[in-house]
Amino acid sequence: MQLRYNFRVYPSPGQRISLAKAFGCARVVFNDALRVREDARAAGLPFVTSGELSKWLTVVKRTPERVWLGEVSSVVLQQSLRDLDTAYRNFFGGLKGKRPMMGAPRFKSRRDSRQAVRFTANAGWRITDGGKLRLPKIGDVRVKWSRQLPSVPSTVTVVKDAAGRYFASFVVETDPAADLGRMPETDTVVGIDLGLTHFAVLSDGRKIDSPRFLRRAEKKLKRAQRAMSRKAKESKNRDKARIKVARAHGRVADARRGFHHRLSTELIRDSQAVAVEDLAVKGLARTRMAKSVHDAGWSAFVAMLEYKAARYGRAFLRIGRFEPTSQVCSNCGVKDGPKPLHVREWACGACGAVLDRDVNAAVNVAKAAGLAVSACGAQVRPERVPAQRGEAGTHSKGRRPTAAQAGISVP
Repeated sequence: MQLRYNFRVYPSPGQRISLAKAFGCARVVFNDALRVREDARAAGLPFVTSGELSKWLTVVKRTPERVWLGEVSSVVLQQSLRDLDTAYRNFFGGLKGKRPMMGAPRFKSRRDSRQAVRFTANAGWRITDGGKLRLPKIGDVRVKWSRQLPSVPSTVTVVKDAAGRYFASFVVETDPAADLGRMPETDTVVGIDLGLTHFAVLSDGRKIDSPRFLRRAEKKLKRAQRAMSRKAKESKNRDKARIKVARAHGRVADARRGFHHRLSTELIRDSQAVAVEDLAVKGLARTRMAKSVHDAGWSAFVAMLEYKAARYGRAFLRIGRFEPTSQVCSNCGVKDGPKPLHVREWACGACGAVLDRDVNAAVNVAKAAGLAVSACGAQVRPERVPAQRGEAGTHSKGRRPTAAQAGISVP
């Protein structure tokens, strides 16, 4: 299994200039290669292959117009061509129905919110004994390590986001069989009903409150956005205000991602099997609840549950979105029709059980996935359980790991 580990890096002013050159060169190579293929398509010529583009790049680097491409690592430029191939592969795969529909490759801009360059093993990058990341033609970049790498990384991608922050993203190969021992087996199974009032309602009766990170930060975001709108376009002050807005949004996204990680890890650790409903997020994002739906981030949370379950040997089950989980009594199984959204409690006409709408749906999600759960969690008479925050917190501040501690062999 391939996993990605992200760490914050702090390049010096000179290293930022070198990274800016690398970002620009990779962007130019991507755009030039895309233009070559588009011109060939417009002229009715065969599709330009990757090998032909690689030879073309070798020739272009010797021309006076593109001689400055030699100032960055050649691996960065070759990886930019690989990114173009991936974009075309995703586009053609969507047309053939092999994957979700993707748009055609587009030209990159220096104003894009994300700039990235990738270094493979043959680029000669490594982690020094002092815990710094040594990149070719850039130097030793300071890294803030928050955890150890489980194995030697195959690639590292340096990313600059819209807020001007830099990150190093490592791709490592791990053996899921070795990770199974980290989480002992348990007999607990759980069904999850995702919502807006409560982020998640579990089949055992627990309700996880929705943090609503975007809603809570809305006033600050509005002030920052209004301050930016009053600045003159193309001015230095507007650029500074834009960075403030991006940093404010970045803090919201980081808080939401941390919440998703903590909750998904807790559920995977405590449950042998997890069942969720396949929600139509794209459809809900076109309704009046769009902002709240995006603020919840259900898709990212479910994706975390899926890959953590695969890593730690748990069962992850997804039921169809058309299952009538809110219409069926989890106690006796009788279906008595749809109910308006304002109905949060209802009594089953067949067995008389008083059911909580969300807990009842969570129990039915687990049952629809084939999990043997008790329907007693659907009763609303017992005392409510507060939101679980057992894993809240940040990484402890410690010494920066050396290359050996990070799992990197130093030649």
